[in-house]
Amino acid sequence: MAATVDRSLAVRDQIAPLHAFLLGGAITLFIAAMLSDWAYASTYEIQWNNFASWLIAGALVLTALAVVWGFVDLFRPRVGDSRRLVYPVLLLITWILGFINALIHAKDAWASMPEGLVLSVIVVLLACVAAGAASMSRRTGVLS
Repeated sequence: MAATVDRSLAVRDQIAPLHAFLLGGAITLFIAAMLSDWAYASTYEIQWNNFASWLIAGALVLTALAVVWGFVDLFRPRVGDSRRLVYPVLLLITWILGFINALIHAKDAWASMPEGLVLSVIVVLLACVAAGAASMSRRTGVLS
Protein backbone atom coordinates (compact mmCIF):
# COMPACT_ATOMS: atom_id res chain seq x y z
CA MET A 1 0.00 0.00 0.00
CA ALA A 2 1.52 3.30 -1.08
CA ALA A 3 1.11 6.46 0.92
CA THR A 4 0.88 9.84 -0.75
CA VAL A 5 0.88 13.21 0.88
CA ASP A 6 -1.49 15.93 -0.17
CA ARG A 7 0.89 18.90 -0.36
CA SER A 8 -1.83 21.48 0.22
CA LEU A 9 -2.64 19.98 3.61
CA ALA A 10 1.02 19.49 4.53
CA VAL A 11 1.91 23.12 3.74
CA ARG A 12 -1.08 24.37 5.71
CA ASP A 13 0.01 22.53 8.87
CA GLN A 14 3.65 23.60 8.89
CA ILE A 15 2.66 25.95 11.67
CA ALA A 16 1.92 23.02 14.03
CA PRO A 17 5.41 22.48 15.57
CA LEU A 18 5.46 25.87 17.30
CA HIS A 19 1.91 25.36 18.49
CA ALA A 20 2.83 21.94 19.89
CA PHE A 21 5.75 23.53 21.73
CA LEU A 22 3.48 26.15 23.33
CA LEU A 23 0.89 23.60 24.38
CA GLY A 24 3.46 21.07 25.61
CA GLY A 25 5.25 23.70 27.65
CA ALA A 26 2.01 24.93 29.20
CA ILE A 27 0.90 21.41 30.14
CA THR A 28 4.31 20.68 31.67
CA LEU A 29 4.19 23.85 33.77
CA PHE A 30 0.61 23.17 34.89
CA ILE A 31 1.60 19.62 35.95
CA ALA A 32 4.61 20.98 37.84
CA ALA A 33 2.37 23.52 39.60
CA MET A 34 -0.04 20.76 40.58
CA LEU A 35 2.84 18.70 42.00
CA SER A 36 4.12 21.77 43.87
CA ASP A 37 0.66 22.26 45.37
CA TRP A 38 0.62 18.64 46.43
CA ALA A 39 4.08 19.01 47.99
CA TYR A 40 2.91 22.13 49.83
CA ALA A 41 -0.17 20.36 51.13
CA SER A 42 2.06 17.52 52.37
CA THR A 43 4.99 19.44 53.85
CA TYR A 44 3.64 22.93 54.73
CA GLU A 45 6.82 24.47 53.26
CA ILE A 46 5.75 27.88 51.96
CA GLN A 47 8.33 27.81 49.16
CA TRP A 48 6.27 25.14 47.34
CA ASN A 49 3.34 27.57 47.19
CA ASN A 50 5.60 30.31 45.82
CA PHE A 51 7.02 27.91 43.25
CA ALA A 52 3.51 26.87 42.18
CA SER A 53 2.56 30.53 41.71
CA TRP A 54 5.50 31.11 39.36
CA LEU A 55 4.82 27.91 37.45
CA ILE A 56 1.19 28.92 36.96
CA ALA A 57 2.28 32.35 35.72
CA GLY A 58 4.57 30.76 33.13
CA ALA A 59 1.88 28.30 32.08
CA LEU A 60 -0.61 31.14 31.64
CA VAL A 61 1.76 32.97 29.28
CA LEU A 62 2.24 29.87 27.11
CA THR A 63 -1.46 29.02 27.26
CA ALA A 64 -2.43 32.56 26.22
CA LEU A 65 -0.18 32.27 23.16
CA ALA A 66 -1.66 28.86 22.36
CA VAL A 67 -5.21 30.26 22.73
CA VAL A 68 -4.45 33.07 20.31
CA TRP A 69 -2.84 30.56 17.93
CA GLY A 70 -5.87 28.28 18.18
CA PHE A 71 -8.34 31.04 17.35
CA VAL A 72 -6.18 32.33 14.48
CA ASP A 73 -6.07 28.75 13.16
CA LEU A 74 -9.87 28.83 12.89
CA PHE A 75 -9.61 31.39 10.10
CA ARG A 76 -7.23 29.32 7.99
CA PRO A 77 -9.04 27.44 5.23
CA ARG A 78 -9.54 23.77 5.95
CA VAL A 79 -11.87 21.25 4.37
CA GLY A 80 -14.13 18.87 6.29
CA ASP A 81 -13.05 19.63 9.85
CA SER A 82 -16.09 20.37 11.97
CA ARG A 83 -14.37 19.96 15.38
CA ARG A 84 -12.02 22.93 15.00
CA LEU A 85 -13.83 25.06 17.58
CA VAL A 86 -13.56 22.48 20.39
CA TYR A 87 -9.81 22.90 20.90
CA PRO A 88 -9.58 26.70 21.24
CA VAL A 89 -12.66 26.83 23.48
CA LEU A 90 -11.25 24.13 25.79
CA LEU A 91 -7.94 25.96 25.87
CA LEU A 92 -9.67 29.26 26.66
CA ILE A 93 -11.54 27.62 29.56
CA THR A 94 -8.20 26.17 30.73
CA TRP A 95 -6.65 29.65 30.67
CA ILE A 96 -9.58 31.19 32.57
CA LEU A 97 -9.46 28.52 35.29
CA GLY A 98 -5.66 28.83 35.39
CA PHE A 99 -6.01 32.58 35.91
CA ILE A 100 -8.48 31.98 38.76
CA ASN A 101 -5.96 29.48 40.16
CA ALA A 102 -3.26 32.18 40.01
CA LEU A 103 -5.53 34.53 41.96
CA ILE A 104 -6.18 31.80 44.54
CA HIS A 105 -2.41 31.28 44.89
CA ALA A 106 -1.94 35.02 45.44
CA LYS A 107 -3.64 34.66 48.82
CA ASP A 108 -1.74 34.05 52.01
CA ALA A 109 0.06 30.69 51.88
CA TRP A 110 -2.31 28.24 53.58
CA ALA A 111 -5.38 30.24 52.52
CA SER A 112 -4.85 28.88 49.00
CA MET A 113 -5.47 25.31 50.18
CA PRO A 114 -7.40 23.16 49.25
CA GLU A 115 -8.86 25.32 46.44
CA GLY A 116 -5.45 25.80 44.83
CA LEU A 117 -4.75 22.09 44.66
CA VAL A 118 -8.23 21.24 43.37
CA LEU A 119 -8.06 23.94 40.69
CA SER A 120 -4.58 22.77 39.69
CA VAL A 121 -5.88 19.24 39.13
CA ILE A 122 -8.85 20.52 37.11
CA VAL A 123 -6.62 22.77 34.98
CA VAL A 124 -4.21 19.89 34.25
CA LEU A 125 -7.09 17.63 33.21
CA LEU A 126 -8.59 20.34 30.97
CA ALA A 127 -5.22 21.06 29.37
CA CYS A 128 -4.74 17.36 28.61
CA VAL A 129 -8.24 17.10 27.11
CA ALA A 130 -7.51 20.21 25.00
CA ALA A 131 -4.27 18.63 23.79
CA GLY A 132 -6.18 15.51 22.83
CA ALA A 133 -8.73 17.58 20.95
CA ALA A 134 -5.93 19.39 19.13
CA SER A 135 -4.24 16.17 18.08
CA MET A 136 -7.50 14.71 16.79
CA SER A 137 -8.29 17.75 14.65
CA ARG A 138 -4.85 18.06 12.99
CA ARG A 139 -4.21 16.29 9.71
CA THR A 140 -0.96 16.52 7.79
CA GLY A 141 -1.55 14.15 4.92
CA VAL A 142 -3.92 11.85 3.13
CA LEU A 143 -3.38 8.12 2.65
CA SER A 144 -4.58 6.68 -0.59
